[in-house]
Amino acid sequence: MSLQRLSGKTAIVTGAARGIGRAIASSLASEGARVVVNYTRSAAEAEALAAEIGGLAIQADVSVVADIRRLFETAEAALGPLDILVNNAGVASFQPVAQSTEEQYDHIFSVNARGTYFCCREAALRLRNGGRIVSISTGATVSSPAGSAIYSGSKAAVEQLTRALARELGPRSITVNTVSPGFTDTDMLNQFPTLVGIAAGMSPLGRVGQPADVAEVVAWLCTSEARWVTGQNLQAGGGASMV
Repeated sequence: MSLQRLSGKTAIVTGAARGIGRAIASSLASEGARVVVNYTRSAAEAEALAAEIGGLAIQADVSVVADIRRLFETAEAALGPLDILVNNAGVASFQPVAQSTEEQYDHIFSVNARGTYFCCREAALRLRNGGRIVSISTGATVSSPAGSAIYSGSKAAVEQLTRALARELGPRSITVNTVSPGFTDTDMLNQFPTLVGIAAGMSPLGRVGQPADVAEVVAWLCTSEARWVTGQNLQAGGGASMV
């Protein structure tokens, strides 16, 4: 990629201490952005990443609306007006509907759907004209594997939010998009050994995705080169429409 396409821009990346979020934060910083590394519990990892990329680590639980507001207020106070929001924070759990619990449903929707929604609300109020919002979904909303009803449902809500918000913010030249990874080598994938075993074979490219594969798609969407792309769901899964 060319260098410094995001010079002068300020970004918040939620759930950025590890995995895809970490790679996104690093990619945006390599393009010249000032990056807020949001985390919930991984303080040491977030602080180390922030030091590495010259960013700022801020703790906030995106399932708590007051925390989201504090995240944005703290970021603005420290770094100035915001330009980019990447909704990466997410949790997953897989079980048949008949065996699911209210607690599982509430936890996954509170982070994946509710958290993304209220981060987008803050962004809609605060982002400068010409800004970018990118939310991370999953290829599972296309393939709908058994056991994924809660997880896929929470991410499907994110995809619909993207479409509606793109229309609302378009007059301000703010683009809103979703990126849907496939099997990616992260802690989340490694929680499910059966998926790890089949992951590489699901892609025509014959390998499991790496966080950087997704991060560079996200970074491109944040540049001026992607100014004509909005309301879209980009499948960044190496051709595999799975988790």
